[in-house]
Amino acid sequence: VQLQASWGGLVQAGGSRRLLCSASGSAFISYTVAWFRQAPGKAREFVSAIKYGVGTTYYGDFVKGRFTISRDNDKKMVYLQMNSLQPEDTAVYYCAAARFLHDDYYSAEQYYNFWGQGTEVTVSS
Repeated sequence: VQLQASWGGLVQAGGSRRLLCSASGSAFISYTVAWFRQAPGKAREFVSAIKYGVGTTYYGDFVKGRFTISRDNDKKMVYLQMNSLQPEDTAVYYCAAARFLHDDYYSAEQYYNFWGQGTEVTVSS
């Protein structure tokens, strides 16, 4: 599967932004899709994931109810709705996919073997 992340941009603190991860290829429904982010000078961290099939969702601890991940399997798209954004949310956001990923590994980037190119989100104070 090939992935493309988009819809990043500049947003004011307290605002919202929706990110899109578009996929191409077959059997999209069989892939867990995740969002990771990397802020300048920091390691990449897990943001959210949505499981293949049933669509169970997972979030990083820092999300605290502000983000919502969803997927449209017919359109091969995954969305990340981000609300109450803060300057510390500034980062390049990447989407990644792994087929039939075990639940224990949803936050571990080493298990994702397909990655998009990233989309930058800048939150101004």
